[in-house]
Amino acid sequence: MNPTQVKGRPMRSTQQFSITLPNEMADSVRAKVASGEYATESEVIRDGLRALLARDKAMDAWLREQVIPAARALEADPAQALSLEQAQERLTSRRRARNVPNPV
Repeated sequence: MNPTQVKGRPMRSTQQFSITLPNEMADSVRAKVASGEYATESEVIRDGLRALLARDKAMDAWLREQVIPAARALEADPAQALSLEQAQERLTSRRRARNVPNPV
């Protein structure tokens, strides 16, 4: 028997779930379908899960590629550490360079 078959029939490539959402989220899902942005509620949920998985993947990459190497570099040479004031000054300078208003 083919591994993609069960009792000679093709296996489903999807699974059905029953979920409970807060009213506000349920209303948002229905509104997306009503607007024509999505054909079904399932498509809305699938797209949301894809976005969540993409965010998780980006977060993992950021941690692996930037945070961990920076932490290791700081462990190897603690003299690289910035004071709180120095870090704030750097962030303010970067924000000004990008012309982003101060969030405070």
